[in-house]
Amino acid sequence: MKKLRWGIIGCGNVTEVKSGPAFQKIPDSSIVAVMRRDAVKAADYAKRHGIEKSYSIAEDLIHDSDVNAIYIATPPDTHAYYTLMCLEAGKAVYVEKPMAINAAEAVQMVEASEKFKIPIFVAYYRRALSGFLKVKELIENNAVGAIKEINLQLHLIPREEDFKPEELPWRVRPEKSGGGYFFDLASHQLDWLYFVFGSPKFISSQVENRAKLKAILFVK
Repeated sequence: MKKLRWGIIGCGNVTEVKSGPAFQKIPDSSIVAVMRRDAVKAADYAKRHGIEKSYSIAEDLIHDSDVNAIYIATPPDTHAYYTLMCLEAGKAVYVEKPMAINAAEAVQMVEASEKFKIPIFVAYYRRALSGFLKVKELIENNAVGAIKEINLQLHLIPREEDFKPEELPWRVRPEKSGGGYFFDLASHQLDWLYFVFGSPKFISSQVENRAKLKAILFVK
């Protein structure tokens, strides 16, 4: 694959500044098509980012012969669905984290990648950022001493939109996200720990709802 010609499925907020434009800035890489269910918004995104094609149906983008790699930037509940479709079409996949809505779907995606001999990459980009690599180097060189224990804490203040049961954001809808803000945000931290230290020998966890928020945030 001499030149990456990207198609993006799900051109929402995460692709506006952080993920999307980067594909246009590195050598031998460009975005040639985007897809969003709202055709007007898809066309607007393509126009603003200088992209030639836009689609409102994922299958049309996946089978576009100009596309040879696909970035899946949808909520986790469709990651496995689109990944399997891309692999069957012979397209390499870069999928947002978390990889899937549960472990069973992640295994299914890996098995399909092996079957079709086409790679899947998950968006744990912190493994390649200079600051995180420097910390990894310091740890491996024993600059901070031997690491005996890791204490990872994630605190998040509820957002205003989390209290609107009629229009809850997808991150607090388990059927869409797989497990709320922890599932979405902490996966970066957990992946980096695996990257630096390898598989853990022992894990324990504690979850608290100190604000006594209503269960509407955690059920369908």
